[in-house]
Amino acid sequence: MRLSGIGVSITLLAGLAFGGAQSNFDADQNTWTLSNGWIRASFQLTPEGYFLTQQISDLQSGDQWAASPNRPTSPVCLQTDSDLFDAQTQFILVAQHAESVSLGGIRQFITLQDVKGRAQITVVFDLFNNHPVLRYSLRYKNLTPGTTHITWINMVPWSFDDLGKRYTAFRINQWSVVAKPQDFEPLQTLLDTSGAGVEVYSGADGQQCGWLALRDSDQRGLFTGWEFDGRTKTTVRQDSGKGYVQFSSTVLELNHPVETLSEFQGPNTFIGLFHGDWDEAGYRTQRFVESVLAKPAPDSKTFPYVSWDSWGYQDKIDEQILRRNADVAANLGVQLFVVDLGWARSIGDWHADPAKFPNGLGALSDYVHSLGMKFGLHFALAEADPSSPVLRDNPDWSATEDSNYFGAASLCLSNKPAQDWLIQEGIRMIDEYHVDWIVQDGQNMVKQCTKTTHTHDPADSNYANAVQGINAVVSAIQQARPNVLWENCEDGGSMMTFNMVKSYVTSITNDASGALPSRQAVYGATYPFPPRYAERYMLDSDGLTPYATHSYRFGGPWVLMTKVADLQADQVAFLKDQVQNYKNQRTDISAGKVFHILAPGANATDAIQSYNETTDTAVAVVTRAASSGSTYLLKPKGLQAQNRYTVWFEISPVVYSQTGAQLMANGFRVMLPQPFSSEVVHIEAQQ
Repeated sequence: MRLSGIGVSITLLAGLAFGGAQSNFDADQNTWTLSNGWIRASFQLTPEGYFLTQQISDLQSGDQWAASPNRPTSPVCLQTDSDLFDAQTQFILVAQHAESVSLGGIRQFITLQDVKGRAQITVVFDLFNNHPVLRYSLRYKNLTPGTTHITWINMVPWSFDDLGKRYTAFRINQWSVVAKPQDFEPLQTLLDTSGAGVEVYSGADGQQCGWLALRDSDQRGLFTGWEFDGRTKTTVRQDSGKGYVQFSSTVLELNHPVETLSEFQGPNTFIGLFHGDWDEAGYRTQRFVESVLAKPAPDSKTFPYVSWDSWGYQDKIDEQILRRNADVAANLGVQLFVVDLGWARSIGDWHADPAKFPNGLGALSDYVHSLGMKFGLHFALAEADPSSPVLRDNPDWSATEDSNYFGAASLCLSNKPAQDWLIQEGIRMIDEYHVDWIVQDGQNMVKQCTKTTHTHDPADSNYANAVQGINAVVSAIQQARPNVLWENCEDGGSMMTFNMVKSYVTSITNDASGALPSRQAVYGATYPFPPRYAERYMLDSDGLTPYATHSYRFGGPWVLMTKVADLQADQVAFLKDQVQNYKNQRTDISAGKVFHILAPGANATDAIQSYNETTDTAVAVVTRAASSGSTYLLKPKGLQAQNRYTVWFEISPVVYSQTGAQLMANGFRVMLPQPFSSEVVHIEAQQ
């Protein structure tokens, strides 16, 4: 709908460019075109007043994703009480402008008002240099005289012409507290052309990671992720009769109140383009995450860390046990020393147990620092023992959901009094015990709570306990103590989201469950997430063999839960050598493109590889479980065809010298002489 006699402010910009990214607004046609030389996206406010997506194109491959004429789609897709705002809603343009963003790119704001005067909606697009990814969010302002409730929002509001092709959806399971063989299993599903959806249930305590990729038979691909830690349902489906594929993603149990002239900010999401296989979809996602979303990692020369964690002793720890282990850990080359559950008087009473630490926990921290290591502490911030002072004095602060984490009750973090107390406790704990690293633990970090006595809406706890709960608490503590690094854990990797990466430098994947589950977790998690977000815990029960240590070589931080104070001299020497090998190649793995060559299984041989284009090197870990083959023909991927490489092994003395083309086409034999053996392969460009 054209503006005519309506008193609104409009900013008209013919075009605005920052580096390679630019946004062009055609005031005559009311169209916006955003491009960075790789991806181009166009939108229009039609003469009838409908705000619609036109097309998203891959300028490098030539792939085009155009809106289906049978299914108009709009970036505006939300519902309040009885009002639906979508592709069938008429709007007027209130204002629009673009501005630069610090990470290199543009941010386009488009503010619309529905013609009935019920709401003002601002659509925000971000486009960054060197990434085929469009980031998107929606802001709703209530213009009605009473409070409204946001009851539904489509965070991934994209529909495209299916061009008569078949499509395959790809997603990844996340960790389940009840251990399952399918933890972090990659799932491929050919879409049913009659419209049946493929579903992803993500977020804290969800079933899958918060990511979904789609590819057609010509290798044209899309991927999408959503930046929300609460529970969501995301669907992709194809209706070939009407000629479209459609995404939809919503926050479950959403009932967020918005007072008159107040605003609701929907979660950010992103959609990206790729051409090729699922490794390419994952790599494009990971590069975007590292460049734009993720909490900056420490120095890449020293991170991911090798850590030691006291959980090998479970909660049977004290100052002397920890000091003995700290001495050996420092000798091994461990960088981070973590005191796990059992250090406090009780869960929720975050003061050191004086019987276990007669000299104070701060004294142990100082000793760890004197050995050259960082000091970490376990913090189950959303849990409290029923007898702890916080719940004894404030019994109503508990959530209606009880996770029963080691007998503790659950706190409702979006209840403002509980939240304020917890923030102050976190800051005090960090200061009093000289903490460098927090292991955030618990079970289901986004609690369900329907109490009417709390400061959140009782029907909105999923959104409230995510955004106004765990996100608000962690953000406040981090702002107060910005030099402390946080690790995401909730009994394992059961909150693998793209909001999580913004607050934590790493995340556990599988919990302490052994060598094979560790490899399975890394294999799946490193499709959507950078390798540093695939942290692993190594147990005493794994033993000290190359098979065990190699099972933890690929991925993020390597955490030893081994009772290192009890090791023999030869075991210490072996482990020290393995720690150094891990350190020597962690940068190449973290910065490289991951190739998922062969999935792990109890009776299989598995292989995973990273190729670092900057250094022109590759690292592959090949592991034989209970399979029968004594060798494996490895065909590496991603090498420069014309370059000549040296191939060497950490165990076998064999050395090869061949071109990248030869290695990728013909491969080479990796020796795995017996069940539960392994090899680490290094491929280095010759100068």
